[in-house]
Amino acid sequence: MNRRLFRYAAIIQLVLVVVMSVGCTPTQPFFLNESPNLQYYLDTASAIEYPDVQIDSLAETTESLPPLTIDNHEFEYWDLTLEDCVNMALHNSKFFMTVGGTAEQRQNVAAQITSGQAAQFGSVYDPAIQQTTTQSVPLTVDSQGNRVLPRGAARANQVGGVEDALAEFDAQVSGFFNVGTTDRVRNVGPNNVFNPQQYQAFDSTQQAAISKRTATGGVVTLREQVIYARNNVRPNDVGRQVSSDYTAVLEAQWQHPLMRNRGTLINRLPVVLASLNEDTTTTDFEISVRNLVRDVEVAYWDLYVAYRNVETAMIGRNSAQATADYAKKNLAGGKGTTQDVAQAAGQYFQFRSQLESALTGSNVPGLDRFGVYGAERLLREKMGLAPTDSRLIRPIDEPSIARVEFDWTEAVCEMLTLSPELRNSKTEIKKSELELIGAKNRLLPEVNFSVLYRWVGVGDTLGPSNGSNVAAPFAGSSALGELTDGNYQEIAARLEYTPSAIGQRRPLADVRNKQLQLARNRDFLREKERLLVSQLSDAFGKQRTHYHLIETTAQQLAAAVREVDARLALYRGGLSPVNEVLQSQLRRAQAQVSYYQALAEYNKSLSYIHYLKGTLLYNCGIELEEGPWPKKAYWDAIERARERTAGKKIRYGVTRPNVVRRGPVQPMAQVPGSEEEVLLHGEPMILEEASGPITYSDEVILEDAQPMGSGIEILPPATSIMEVPSAAPGDASQDAAPAADETSLDEPLSQTQGEPYMVAPVVHRTAVPGNPMRR
Repeated sequence: MNRRLFRYAAIIQLVLVVVMSVGCTPTQPFFLNESPNLQYYLDTASAIEYPDVQIDSLAETTESLPPLTIDNHEFEYWDLTLEDCVNMALHNSKFFMTVGGTAEQRQNVAAQITSGQAAQFGSVYDPAIQQTTTQSVPLTVDSQGNRVLPRGAARANQVGGVEDALAEFDAQVSGFFNVGTTDRVRNVGPNNVFNPQQYQAFDSTQQAAISKRTATGGVVTLREQVIYARNNVRPNDVGRQVSSDYTAVLEAQWQHPLMRNRGTLINRLPVVLASLNEDTTTTDFEISVRNLVRDVEVAYWDLYVAYRNVETAMIGRNSAQATADYAKKNLAGGKGTTQDVAQAAGQYFQFRSQLESALTGSNVPGLDRFGVYGAERLLREKMGLAPTDSRLIRPIDEPSIARVEFDWTEAVCEMLTLSPELRNSKTEIKKSELELIGAKNRLLPEVNFSVLYRWVGVGDTLGPSNGSNVAAPFAGSSALGELTDGNYQEIAARLEYTPSAIGQRRPLADVRNKQLQLARNRDFLREKERLLVSQLSDAFGKQRTHYHLIETTAQQLAAAVREVDARLALYRGGLSPVNEVLQSQLRRAQAQVSYYQALAEYNKSLSYIHYLKGTLLYNCGIELEEGPWPKKAYWDAIERARERTAGKKIRYGVTRPNVVRRGPVQPMAQVPGSEEEVLLHGEPMILEEASGPITYSDEVILEDAQPMGSGIEILPPATSIMEVPSAAPGDASQDAAPAADETSLDEPLSQTQGEPYMVAPVVHRTAVPGNPMRR
């Protein structure tokens, strides 16, 4: 017996080993018509792939020319006014090349756009997108076709556009058709004539309903039903009259809340909040347009200063070159030293590096970051143009040098009224007030009253009775005929009461939360107003400073020009070292750059004051209006206006929520009686009597001296300020830079009357363009 058991155990172990060894060995299934070419084999689950999208690129992208560089000066000047640049920027902008905020200096947005998403930046599509934003939750109905109203809070950040909010009041149609059979045995005796033991039946129900939510919170429903029933209960005098019957039902039901969610105030909240969201988006659109206009103007004056820097660097380079040549001539005549020649040559190369960076830009510390080419590219970015198109934009508008006076009190009032940032904050306050109303309403218990009125008709057939007036439920009767006769009518009423949870912990916390949010938004508005006034105060101070800097730097430049003339005269007479001449030339260049920088910053500060006040677009003649509608829309508007005109106006009617807006925004300059300020770009300027030394050509008149003329300060024009007296070496009237030369400083140099002075060693692969501001 034991041997048999051992043998069985051995066999079982052998079988288990075989089974386990086979089961642990992986095998591939076999397929018919299998090909050795594994073209569908994938050894990775994810990879970086291109999306299936093909969008035609702009011509400014695909047809852009090589950039202008130190070796490429192939261009033609394109003279543009500031108005032309703003017009092109507004015409070409789909996305606004600007950032939000009211900072005076803003960073370039191109790098952010290239790495961001479309929804992060302002565009011309934003107002329309907000208006057409909808929720994904459809209108719902119950099994009886009644509208099921949404529950919960109406929050501004959870509603779409106005059309989406109004969609909650649209009528909803619903219906169904149901068919069923019954086939079962019943627990009754075999002779039961009312309930047969083998019961068979056929039933169907058809329903159609239309339900609409009203402005006061109620739901009105009109519903019809047709019910058909047939079974195997035999007709007799004590059971069924006929073997089958139709039931036609027509119902009208009205449900209305009595406490929570009652009234037009609470039910219009989502619509008003959606409308306020659209106002916020429209204001953001206005801010984007305003910022773009401001940035274009800043870029325009930056380009103007870049051109002036090029001209200044060219004047300094030519003067340093002429001085170096003169020093070399003295060295050849035994009057100078090698140190003088080397120092003059070093200053020449210093001016030459400044000229190259002023033209093309450089990241080397101390040099111009962008230059003319870089500043022009930044302006093109904001104008929506290609970075290079064989033309170089050249500003032809001269910055204003007139003294502009702003009334501080009037400026603050305008800012507090017209600033779009403050308008947005006030809109948020109004949203918070409406949300608080909704939160308080949810403290009330939910009490709903419902009333239903029903017409019923029962008959052997559904359709007409073929002229017979057989009454139900006899054979030949009509269910629709009974329904239209109105013989059978029913009425029902229902009152539902559902209070809030005991303690109302969540509703009370929600009310407190909305109160705190409202308080926070109000305090935030006050802080924003305070900080905007601080920014306006800083802008006022800088505007006055920049104007006085224009006066100071203009006279500094005039003094530097006279110093250069005097130093050159002494140097030619051997009474002054070349070092003092070179230093005076450097100071003249620095003074000229400072003058034009102050001039540009003064115009920027004037624009920035209007920017903070909210009058920048108005002063530039820019208005934001709604686009045209289809003709049918205007036709419907006229019909609606005639309809309302024909109605009777209720003198003491109340609209709830009451006032959420106070009319369209109008600049205070349009208000009768408001004083017009001094404006830029062709507007009248106020010229005040100068304080400090007054400049006339090359003379400085002291404060206590009586100036000639009308007593109005006249700053030197830009052309006369930039000109260098003809007696100075390297006269700025030369239009082109000197030609390249490979000679050494130690070699003798000859100078012919009328030829440009030369300095060496200088190597230019491409000639630097002529004076860009001489037209």
